[in-house]
Amino acid sequence: MTMLSVLVPGGTGQLGTALSALASPEVQVVAPSSAELDVTNAGSVIAAVGTLAAEAAEAGRHPLVINAAAYTAVDAAESDEHRAFAVNVDGARVLAAACSSRRVPLIHVSTDYVFPGDSSRPYEPEDPLGPRSAYGRTKAAGEDAVLGSGARAWVVRTAWVYGAEGANFVDTMRRLEGERDTLSVVDDQRGSPTWSADLAAGLLELGGRIAAGGAPQRRILHCTNAGETTWYGFARAIFEELGADPSRVKPCTTAEFPRPAPRPPYSVLSNEAWRQAGLTPLRSWREALHDYLAASGQESHTAH
Repeated sequence: MTMLSVLVPGGTGQLGTALSALASPEVQVVAPSSAELDVTNAGSVIAAVGTLAAEAAEAGRHPLVINAAAYTAVDAAESDEHRAFAVNVDGARVLAAACSSRRVPLIHVSTDYVFPGDSSRPYEPEDPLGPRSAYGRTKAAGEDAVLGSGARAWVVRTAWVYGAEGANFVDTMRRLEGERDTLSVVDDQRGSPTWSADLAAGLLELGGRIAAGGAPQRRILHCTNAGETTWYGFARAIFEELGADPSRVKPCTTAEFPRPAPRPPYSVLSNEAWRQAGLTPLRSWREALHDYLAASGQESHTAH
């Protein structure tokens, strides 16, 4: 097992929390919050990456940065693109520059929202980008900043992430199941729900491979739970897992549920490049959902 020392900016969000939970004697994780390590503050970032590199060398470990810091408020970004740009582009650039100068590998987490959503097959990493929202534009520009930085860097795109920290679709549906007789959920947006714990395990596997000298040649990879569904299908599955009647979930169109930021209608990501790199494909989204709800230990509000 490769010994890793991992710095995770944005460490108290869904992904950062999941990475910390996977810490072991082989993998040490330092996961500062965005308040503790502001990626837009070059001095703080340079100091943090320098400390990581020095302490890893002293302990005989391989340093690695996994960037989980991001402005992810998709709708808010439409009217606050300047702030989204600061975190998702400038912050990514600052972090990549610090990693380059200390020769620390970087895994930068990105999103399915960099694609336009007009495909009829899962997106491959090399497919043309065409973000439809401010959030997507800033994440696409952040990818460019990282890949053009000179750092040993990989971009890993994921999608529809949910996990133990922060607001997410699964927990929202679980709450609404106890509050409403029926609810309408959009049925014309397709993607791959991804549990942060499974994503975290995949990123650490990639990090170990990089440290051991077996880094993938492709600099952009996709990592999501397998399979695809719509938000409506996802909501029905959540109800089923909770023991609630899935027919209480009603389909609607995106047009019936307008939001400030446009969403890609189809943003399923192909995991073929991940598999070709010799990395373990993530399991099905439905199996992951079952285990997330079991692990979080919160029962449905419905009387059984």
